[in-house]
Amino acid sequence: MQTTLRSPITFTGVGLHSGAPARLTIRPASADYGIWFKRTDIALGDTMVPARWDAVDASPLCTRIVNRAGTSVSTVEHVMAALSGCGVHNALIEIDGPEAPILDGSSVPFVRGILTRGLRQLATPIRAIEILAPVEVRTDMGWARLSPAEMGQGLTMQFHIDFADAAIGEQTKTLNLANGAFVRELCDSRTFCRASDVEAMHAAGKALGGTYENAVVVDGDKVLSPGGLRHSDEAVRHKMLDALGDLALAGAPIIGHYEGHKAGHAMTNALLRALFDMPGAFRVVLCDPAQAARLPGAGVERHEIPAVA
Repeated sequence: MQTTLRSPITFTGVGLHSGAPARLTIRPASADYGIWFKRTDIALGDTMVPARWDAVDASPLCTRIVNRAGTSVSTVEHVMAALSGCGVHNALIEIDGPEAPILDGSSVPFVRGILTRGLRQLATPIRAIEILAPVEVRTDMGWARLSPAEMGQGLTMQFHIDFADAAIGEQTKTLNLANGAFVRELCDSRTFCRASDVEAMHAAGKALGGTYENAVVVDGDKVLSPGGLRHSDEAVRHKMLDALGDLALAGAPIIGHYEGHKAGHAMTNALLRALFDMPGAFRVVLCDPAQAARLPGAGVERHEIPAVA
């Protein structure tokens, strides 16, 4: 059955790119509500922004959603990944500004808050998007693909990255996201950047709220952030975290296999747009108990949150 939170939970911090203070509250919602953001700082006009693939607006370095009135919320990928990875299907997210708080640069603070509050089951079956045929998008930089799941699988993911900095280098990871794997394996992996890119991001008005505490900064073979890495392959794990958050904008859990090769937010959104432009490539199914048990977040418990966070 679909779920929502048992009670509201609030997070405060700063926006990674804007540097502005941010307060975000996740509230329970009814069955089939989906995920919506509400801008509480706007008094007039349409303040509701759907967390949906067709509301994504082109924005470098983060995922930004915008409604028809131009009301927007950016850097939604980490909270969306947490909701998906904890198995939350319905929620109203109130936010008092244009960007979600970055917190520690990962999804683990959101995960901890969600699992501490607990989930309430609703009397409506889960609808999922089952991939029936391969869909792929490519650019000069990389590619992303969705293909049918293997028999008995829910959502599986493979990601490959390759950076010149030796502290990151070439990394590949494959993961079955069933049975709370997101919480155990991915949720504490932080956003990262190269020290050589920081000045250019600042000049472009980006990463103004970034610090060594909410991002992993690397310079060649050195990790400049105190404490070093949480995982030797933290970078590719964070890319998978981002991909799950961006796939959550499909509006329902996905049953299929996602592959990303040097992919980013824009490419994953382009992949969803390609998918929904091919009606024969997917179908919406009502999950039976066996299917629901294989979705991200099914059966996850609070003690599975990584201790490092």
